[in-house]
Amino acid sequence: MDANAGSFVAVRRLAGSERAAGAAAFHHSSSAEVVTGSTAWIGKGLSCVCAQRRDSDARLSFDLTPVQEECLQRLQNRLEVQYDSSNSDHQEALKDLWRASFPGAELRGLISEQWKEMGWQGKDPSTDFRGGGFISLENLVYFSKNFPKSFQELLRKQNGDRAIWEYPFAVAGVNITFMLIQMLDLQSENDQAFDILYCITFKLMDQQWLDMHATYMDFNTVMKSTRRQLERELLLEDIQRIEDMPSYKLLAR
Repeated sequence: MDANAGSFVAVRRLAGSERAAGAAAFHHSSSAEVVTGSTAWIGKGLSCVCAQRRDSDARLSFDLTPVQEECLQRLQNRLEVQYDSSNSDHQEALKDLWRASFPGAELRGLISEQWKEMGWQGKDPSTDFRGGGFISLENLVYFSKNFPKSFQELLRKQNGDRAIWEYPFAVAGVNITFMLIQMLDLQSENDQAFDILYCITFKLMDQQWLDMHATYMDFNTVMKSTRRQLERELLLEDIQRIEDMPSYKLLAR
């Protein structure tokens, strides 16, 4: 990635659950502001927060260059890939995530009680990818490798006054991917724009968690607050690149 070029991003809302064809059904709120749906893979009171179009949300259309069209198509292709526990590349990505998360700690297997230490709901992380797909694992791996300091701070809950009940790190990561897929349609000349935005959103969510003195049962409220803050930043007139977002400064490599 060219660090000097920045990560241009343009954002448009998706209508309804356009990106959720493969996910579980959601129950729509009457306010048409957000949708929360309780799904088996989230469990324990957590649910995905999905964006809906409001009548007042008219946005400009963007004419894409051929390069932007190509990059957008690659991103859309990534969104279609479901996690496949029999795929050796997917298995290796999961191992990469473990190695980046717990350097020096031997992983006893892709199905192991060890995964709970990272915030997966059970001993088989593959069951938590439903809805988020393989890109949710790619996002976590990208975060761990490109912003290791920020990643470890969130994984190990190193900053701030933490609640007695914390959010599960890995499941939160999948939720953030799902929220961004539902909320955004990225048009970018940088293939990593979505991944960088994911990292920013994870740090922003953690900051919201601390500012709200949240508990485990407040997770959905925190996700909604994170979405609203992200929307406000992306709508600022002087935001031309992801690096221009106020929350970008939260990231530390």
